[in-house]
Parts: sequence; C-alpha cells; structure tokens
Amino acid sequence: MKKIKLSILDQSIIHPHSTALHAIQETIETVQLAERLGYHRFWVSEHHNSTFIAGSTPEVLMVKLADETNRIRIGSGGIMLPNHSALKVAENFRMLETLFPGRIDLGMGRAPGGDTITASLLNPSNDFKEESYLRQLSHLQHFFTDSAGTSKGRLLAIPQASTIPMQWILSSSGGSSGIASQFGMGLAVAKFINGHVNPDIVEHYRKSFTPSSQFNQPKELIALSVICADTEEKARQMRHFHDYTLVKFEQGLFDQFVSYEEMKNYDFSMAETARIKANSARIISGTKDEVKEKLTQLANKFDIDEIMVSTLTDNKEDRLHSFELLAEAFGLAE
Repeated sequence: MKKIKLSILDQSIIHPHSTALHAIQETIETVQLAERLGYHRFWVSEHHNSTFIAGSTPEVLMVKLADETNRIRIGSGGIMLPNHSALKVAENFRMLETLFPGRIDLGMGRAPGGDTITASLLNPSNDFKEESYLRQLSHLQHFFTDSAGTSKGRLLAIPQASTIPMQWILSSSGGSSGIASQFGMGLAVAKFINGHVNPDIVEHYRKSFTPSSQFNQPKELIALSVICADTEEKARQMRHFHDYTLVKFEQGLFDQFVSYEEMKNYDFSMAETARIKANSARIISGTKDEVKEKLTQLANKFDIDEIMVSTLTDNKEDRLHSFELLAEAFGLAE
C-alpha cells in the first residue's frame, strides 16, 4: 500500500456568531496542530468581499503561520494571480522564501476569489482572459530567475533569493492542468470545487509535462472536503451542516451561516436535495476508518500520494478533532 501524505487547506472560515479575529486565531492554532500531527503542508486561500471568510491575503497570513511553525510547508491555495501584479507576487513570495527558505509553496489559480467587480478593483488591468493569465505566469518565471528586463535595463524582483517557492497550479478542469504541465509546475486538483473531476486530468498532465527547475517529474495532489468523527451519527450531523451551508452559499445567502442547532431541523426543498446530490462527490465523511478507506480508494483511483483536506464545521472543536482522527487513521506521527 502506498504511503499517503496528508495536507490541509484552511480558508479561515468565520464560525456562526464568531468574528474574523477568532477565525484567524483558529487558523494559527490549526497549523500548529497540523505540524504536531505530521501533516505535510498547510495552505491558505484568497477570498474577497465575503462576510464568512477572513482569509483575503494569504501572502500576509503565511508569514505568521510559518513563524509559528518549524517544519510544515506553508503555502497559498491559492493566490488568484489575475487579481495581482506578477511583479508584486514575485516580490511577496521572494520575501517569504528569504524568511523561510525551502518551506514555501506558491499555489496559483485564475478564479476571481469572489465577484468580478471586486476582482476588477483589485487589479484594474484584469481582463479575465486566459492569454493574460499565461503571460503573468511567464513573467513570474522571469522575475524568479532574474531574467526580466526592458529596453531600459534589468528588472529585479526584490529581495533576490537563492531559492524560489515551489509553484503549483490549482485546477478543477483539464485546461488548467495543461497550464501546469506546460510550465513544469505541480498540479493541485480541486475536487472540493468540481466533484466530478476524474483521473483523466492527472493523466493528461503527466503526458504533457515539461520538466522544470522545480519539478523534474510531474507532482500532483488532490484536494477535497473531508469530515471525520468518532461515530457515524456525529459524522451525519456534521455532514448535514456542511450540505446546508454549501447549498446556501450556492444560493448567494452568505448571511445564513448558522450553527448546527439552528439548522438541524431544516427541510431541504427538492431543488436543494438535488444540489446536495450533485455536490456529494466534493466531500467524504464518516468515522476515521470509513474515511481512510474512501480516501485510500480515491488516491488509488487518481494514482496520487498526497491528499489535501478542507473541513467545514460549525465549531472549532469538531474541526480540529476531525484533523486529529484523520492523522490517527493514516498514522501520520508514526
């Protein structure tokens, strides 16, 4: 049986009746727990104009997370590159790599991380075109290798560093996997966004992969939502809350992020039940033995050796305990 590495994607969710400060404090507590438990890497996301997600600036939060830990890899999952200047991203991550050499991941995506109006305000030159995204990725490589310049001379991303962050492309479709292979970057398959993504995305990436200075061979991970509990009944309750919350988010009702007690008797409409069924492949839930079996099957199906988990609960205790049970199931600390 292959050894599976586990990692965590943290979105700094603001629990019902809580605050952004508490959400960020929980993210810090979670990365410290993750390192103690033996998780491989810890990524934080970029979201904007949201009342329930506190994580808007992963490059800032990563400084605190890396400083509070010693070994675990710290990364972005991801930087939404079209929202930013490629030069500024390069300088941010060169600074991170200078402060914490060999521990930094730069995961990138091209989604807006919110609504398009907010994305336009973040970067007024954003035209949302794929060719612009590809140009930014190309410029980024020049900035990281000190090979950028204009007719007026060299253009350096400061500070100069002897190492560069490990670069990954976030992908929920075949198009982005092709970009990852073209640039010789790692591929992070976002199954928590597209539950119907299949192993073809990995196969296509591997067949088209061009070796780079970072990766001389393809490297993949798959990210999905995971809920792990002591009992099947507790797992069902946590899954019920997750399903309700995701349905409401899809409806644009971000202000209806309530506790389990407040929604446990909610009756889903036929349309909502259909959406829950459609989203079911985005999440795995159950007891630790059940979850281990399902995740192992998923790893074998995609032929990968790293799984990144994101866990949404209505309270911190259930969420952290889910990570503990998952680490026990896979013997991470052994």
